[in-house]
Amino acid sequence: MRRPRIAVTAGDPAGIGPEIAARASADSRVQAVCDVVVYEPPPGSSFPPGRLSAEAGRAAYEVIVRAVEAATAGTVDAIATAPISKEALRLAGLPWSGHTDLIAHLTKTREVAMMFYSDALRVVLATVHLPLAHVPRALTTSVVESTIMLTARELPRFGFEHPRIAVAGLNPHAGEHGLFGHEEEVAIAPAIAACRALGVDVTGPYPADTVFVRARRGEFDVVVACYHDQGLIPVKLVAFGQAVNVTLGLPIIRTSVDHGTAFDIAGKGVADPESMVAAVMLAAKLAINAGTRGPSTRNIKASHA
Repeated sequence: MRRPRIAVTAGDPAGIGPEIAARASADSRVQAVCDVVVYEPPPGSSFPPGRLSAEAGRAAYEVIVRAVEAATAGTVDAIATAPISKEALRLAGLPWSGHTDLIAHLTKTREVAMMFYSDALRVVLATVHLPLAHVPRALTTSVVESTIMLTARELPRFGFEHPRIAVAGLNPHAGEHGLFGHEEEVAIAPAIAACRALGVDVTGPYPADTVFVRARRGEFDVVVACYHDQGLIPVKLVAFGQAVNVTLGLPIIRTSVDHGTAFDIAGKGVADPESMVAAVMLAAKLAINAGTRGPSTRNIKASHA
């Protein structure tokens, strides 16, 4: 098949996104596997580096909308996104908390999940951007079950035809039979049982302080984590800069970096593009696996397309 075309969005224009998008697009490893279309604000736009603003949030949003429209139309085969600022989106009066729910809205997708993918460890989040105090209430049997089933459906795209899924417990020692909490017995275990009855290879809930070690050693292909930091701390510990954020469940392919806007170093020319490179290369791999077809273009600037 032809080389896939990957849309690379510049993220928040006041952060490191424009820099890592440009550097990743020019990287020889990226050049070897795909053609890149860079989506960024129109020429003449000015955003002071490191400054949080509604204008930057709106610009980042508009770039994402154009890239999603292109992917939906088949003009590009996948999207790899540079980081945006949730605060800037909010300042711009936009209701979304990040790429995941924004792109789900734009593609009219009801069921999505955030996965962090690396060779060392893969983690899917059952809940994402919630205050920690709200997690127990949000972690229902329905939520856990749908996350497991979505993971089972999507992992074959990544080369895991029959994924071995582990589910982390919420409480210390996975609740220890109710001694340290009841979420495992009330919500998590019933979801696992329901998925196993449908033929999914899923086990748990396991204590979170050991399940990621077991996964890294090869016992499981992916871990479903109960909340944001439970899943992201181990991934970033073993694979920071190489991990890729992937949105599962979308009708388009979307990958992203494993870090934020880094306003503190924006405009200084020192941002590390490695996670952006990894995101583009994984997007290209997924596009090839999906067997996409269409015309090819090399490194087109789509600033005001």
